[in-house]
Amino acid sequence: MPKASVKRTINCSKENLINLVLNIEDYPNFIPYCLNSKIYKKETEGDKQYIIADLTIGKGFLKDTYKSDVVFDKKNSTIIVKNIDGPLKYLNNKWHFNELGKFTEVSFDVDFELKNKFLNIIMNRSFEYGLTKIADSFQKRAEELFQGT
Repeated sequence: MPKASVKRTINCSKENLINLVLNIEDYPNFIPYCLNSKIYKKETEGDKQYIIADLTIGKGFLKDTYKSDVVFDKKNSTIIVKNIDGPLKYLNNKWHFNELGKFTEVSFDVDFELKNKFLNIIMNRSFEYGLTKIADSFQKRAEELFQGT
């Protein structure tokens, strides 16, 4: 089903960008169609941080909440997200952060399928547009908060 990759080079430190992605509870303030978020669990073991969180996504009468398992691997500068529950049949996304001097290259790969086949058809048609809007939102928020840091 929908699968894509986005790569951006942002004038911010790797640490600030990672913290922005891990600050899930702030998503409704800047991510399009994100209506609510909640972190249930946040633990650190060695170089890894584990988070269980809900996101409620929607527009108009269509909205749903899905629960995700988020793993931040500090050693490899990656964040892996997989769904646990909700409208997704599966979700696999990976963030990778590569520091390039005062810039950071951010790669975001996403692959998912909704349980509802009709909604999958709709998502396939608008997926690229939605992914670009989300990437734009993260970049804009990062530049507003951390430009040059």
